[in-house]
Amino acid sequence: MENPVLIFGAGSLGMQALDIFKKNNVLVFGILDDNKALHGKEFGDISVLGATDDEAFINIIGEKCETFVAIGERSVRKQLTEGLNERFKSMPVNAIHESSIISETAAIGHGNLFGARVTVGPLSKLGNHSLFQTASVIETAAEVGDYVTVGAGAVINDRVKVGNGVFIGSGAIIVAGIEIGKNARIGAGSVVVENVSAGATFFGNPARKI
Repeated sequence: MENPVLIFGAGSLGMQALDIFKKNNVLVFGILDDNKALHGKEFGDISVLGATDDEAFINIIGEKCETFVAIGERSVRKQLTEGLNERFKSMPVNAIHESSIISETAAIGHGNLFGARVTVGPLSKLGNHSLFQTASVIETAAEVGDYVTVGAGAVINDRVKVGNGVFIGSGAIIVAGIEIGKNARIGAGSVVVENVSAGATFFGNPARKI
């Protein structure tokens, strides 16, 4: 990556992204966050420069600077990424930990975070602006939509289809061929053995609708 990156969000996710970019020798221009108490705070040699709508900094986005939106709350992350795309025609870059393994035949979108030891199998198709946390696994030919969160150690087996906005808790297992509808939630440690309808919440082993 030739251009520096401006990170939106100084919380735990922002620190994770900062760590990933530094390990990949990507220059981080700075961090923007709406919490005024954080303005001026330094994380190593990187400072929180101002708010996410600070014109003095966001005007450099484009040819001179890339972006990464490190906001855990999905609605806020979506609002920011859509705003960046509309105003600057800029899609946030991916943050990929050096220990992640992504198959050459997998297709990944933009603005995704891949934590340490994430594995993405062959022929998988991943959308945009999703979070794949530490040691999560996306097996062969799985399909994952946009703004999805996959918790640490979760396993999405082969041929699983995950809709937009789905939350999958840490350690959950989605068995092969299952379909999970848009905005559904899967509890931590659950084992999903049946299709999950849009907006539903499933929990348990085997997982049941609650």
